[in-house]
Amino acid sequence: MTATPFATETAVPQPCANLSTGDVAMWFLALGDSYTIGESVAEAERWPVQLAALLRAQGVMIADPVIVARTGWTTDELATGIAQAQPQGPFDLVSLLIGVNNQYRGRAIEEYREQFANLLAQAIDFAGGDSRRVFVLSIPDWSVTPFAQRQRGNTGQIAAEIDAFNAVNLEESAKQGVLYVDVTPISREAAQDSALLAADGLHPSGVMYGRWAALALPQLCTQLAGD
Repeated sequence: MTATPFATETAVPQPCANLSTGDVAMWFLALGDSYTIGESVAEAERWPVQLAALLRAQGVMIADPVIVARTGWTTDELATGIAQAQPQGPFDLVSLLIGVNNQYRGRAIEEYREQFANLLAQAIDFAGGDSRRVFVLSIPDWSVTPFAQRQRGNTGQIAAEIDAFNAVNLEESAKQGVLYVDVTPISREAAQDSALLAADGLHPSGVMYGRWAALALPQLCTQLAGD
């Protein structure tokens, strides 16, 4: 089965109720930074945890996510964190969301491309070499947050840089045949909806993370059911 290359929020939900996982729970590895570890929200509000809950509600037996992520991590720091954590695969589902701190620190975009591609290849290895079981989330746009408006004058430049980094991770995802879930448009809605932001005025709230999980769900169900 060929993976759907791009997920949008208007995707028609596909039921997972008939997705057979046998008697053994599926294993989910989530790799990333503050957006994956859920900075400033409760554990149950993290998007990987909410996605697992949505899958269970569809009748899928899945364990709690194994999360390798830390606030502030860049691509190279995530690679180091993975080497230290040594997650033991194969995993049935692997996600990758990384890059905002590369942008924040002014790191070179070509460096990001190389390191992201390596991380994505490693994610596929964690999934037993099956790219259909891997998905990438785009980098959210933090330029719309109160934090950005206080700390950085040119929020338009931030948004443009986020778009440039996302163009890279989209291209690399397509090269390796990995599902790409574009959560950036949802993140930009925080400019008009403060309920989408956590109390720190920078990171997503559990509400926004729930929308990310709901966006990813139908695409993942379609892919996994096609195995």
